[in-house]
Amino acid sequence: MTKPEHSDPFSQFSAMFQQYKLPGFDVQAILDARRKDVEALAAANRVAFGGIEALRDKQIEILRRALSDFQGIAQQFAGSPKEASANPTEVVQKALHQALADMQDIAQKTQQAQTEAYAIVTKRIEEAAKELKSSLEQPKQ
Repeated sequence: MTKPEHSDPFSQFSAMFQQYKLPGFDVQAILDARRKDVEALAAANRVAFGGIEALRDKQIEILRRALSDFQGIAQQFAGSPKEASANPTEVVQKALHQALADMQDIAQKTQQAQTEAYAIVTKRIEEAAKELKSSLEQPKQ
């Protein structure tokens, strides 16, 4: 059994449109521009997915640390209250400070991923505008 060939869909469209030979249209340039658009969107999606993975990893880290902290607190207070070495108020304050730091870290990771994805798409939009302007400025044949 032979493996099916997966050809580039842009090549298929190019071949299909080349047969019509439309005057004033550079089919290859149009298809190249659309290919660049798709590549930019794919790159933006990879960045966004990387951001999602980073958030997942941070949330797992937070959960593990919280479970470990709770286990430590439970063990510490399992004996008599007089034997407990930490003040419950201090434990709660520490947990709140850590939660705020974790929230700030998550917000920074989210913002970084969004900024990177936005930059990729913005760059491609600027390139597309330059390409369009250049194609409009070329003398018609």
